[in-house]
Amino acid sequence: MAYTVRLTRRARENIQRLYRYLLLRDKHAARRAFSTLEKGIASIGEFPFSYRKTSPEQAFLREMLIPFGDSGYVVLYEVEEGEIVTILAVRHQREDDYH
Repeated sequence: MAYTVRLTRRARENIQRLYRYLLLRDKHAARRAFSTLEKGIASIGEFPFSYRKTSPEQAFLREMLIPFGDSGYVVLYEVEEGEIVTILAVRHQREDDYH
């Protein structure tokens, strides 16, 4: 059973920021990164409980690592009632925290 995946405005802005950053450096890599993020986020809808919890006390707040190149991206999301997954934020693994 697939969950509906929603992105918050903040998550969309994170993806746009990451894409713009890479686009200035390498257009081909930016397109590949965007595609990789799309596929990763889609897989959360299929298997939302497969990825790690952010803490033992919060079973429904999770994060997924999406490899890309020599690092990757981290997607913070929440599994909600009604078979809904909300993507809360996306960051590059080398960033300090979610923006």
